[in-house]
Amino acid sequence: MTILDRMLMAAFFRAYAICLLSTLSLYVIVDMFTNLDDFAVKANGSLDVLKNIGNYYFYRSIQYFDRLCEAIALLGAMFTIAWMQRNNELLPVLSAGVSTHRVLRPILMGSVIVLSLGLAMQELVIPRIANKLMTDRDDPDGEKEVSVHGAYDPDGVHIEGAVALRKELVIRQFYATLPESTKSNMMHLTAASAKYVPANGEVLSGGWLLSNTTPPEIDKEFRPDNLVTLFPGKYFLRTRDIDFDTVTRHPKWYVYASTTKLYELLNKSDSPRQASIAVMFHMRLSRMIIGMLLVILGLSIILRDQSRHVFISAGLCLIMCGVFFGTIFFCKFLGDSDYISPALAAWGPVLIFGSYTFAQYDAIHT
Repeated sequence: MTILDRMLMAAFFRAYAICLLSTLSLYVIVDMFTNLDDFAVKANGSLDVLKNIGNYYFYRSIQYFDRLCEAIALLGAMFTIAWMQRNNELLPVLSAGVSTHRVLRPILMGSVIVLSLGLAMQELVIPRIANKLMTDRDDPDGEKEVSVHGAYDPDGVHIEGAVALRKELVIRQFYATLPESTKSNMMHLTAASAKYVPANGEVLSGGWLLSNTTPPEIDKEFRPDNLVTLFPGKYFLRTRDIDFDTVTRHPKWYVYASTTKLYELLNKSDSPRQASIAVMFHMRLSRMIIGMLLVILGLSIILRDQSRHVFISAGLCLIMCGVFFGTIFFCKFLGDSDYISPALAAWGPVLIFGSYTFAQYDAIHT
């Protein structure tokens, strides 16, 4: 790398950091003052309110970076070139025989680095903090009741309930339907409460501890193998895949899952929202390409006519960004609704903008 390359890359990272911090600060300030009362609902004093605010926006900042990584990369590249034009730094470089494409190389390399960082955040960090990202502002400790939706275990057990408490891992008005087996007919259990015990190697773990259950007793001869009687009205029900998160998580929880997890869900025929999961999976594969197309197209618009005022070029670039993301969301909507295939929904923007992007990039005056 030459001195010019290092200077441009440093300018890009500086512009990127300024754009990220500026937009993130604006988001935090506006959202915080709009929803300030929610943070104080279950807080004990000002310090507790500040703690809730800090925890909430710490995790939301990671999500903000993940969702706007491509747009901020475009802003960083755009402002780097715009600042060079404004200070008349680009013309001497071009007069020295350096092509415009060569000048853009360190900026494109910087874009690849920040987009790769976004991918790493998506795969390694977001899945680990998914529960924090789905926590409401007024329920930092998980004390608020949440709804429960039914789910099937691979063994055929169906579980549902009325409401659940995240903090205690308890479901109230718990209903379980056990399938017919060689030992018993189909069986229905109704429990006043059921507490999930995570698998920890012990005998009574990896399942549900049922209390005040109807029927209170089951003959051992007809009792399924995955059901253990502890006392009259108290059972332990083992499940393979259904844990507390499975029956209480947000309907769109999969947007926080890793690409590997999405692939596993696609291989399960009983997974709900197959079309949406498939679209999300293919969008993960095309994300890096779409991000680079956005950056290259934005730079091409700015540099296509170097005599044009820099603010006009920046405005056109932002309009293009809106059209670009609008196309992505429209294709995603078509894929989620099964109007087009998931692969086409994810790769459609690449097909639409790919050739045009490289044609514009090749047309830049050098």
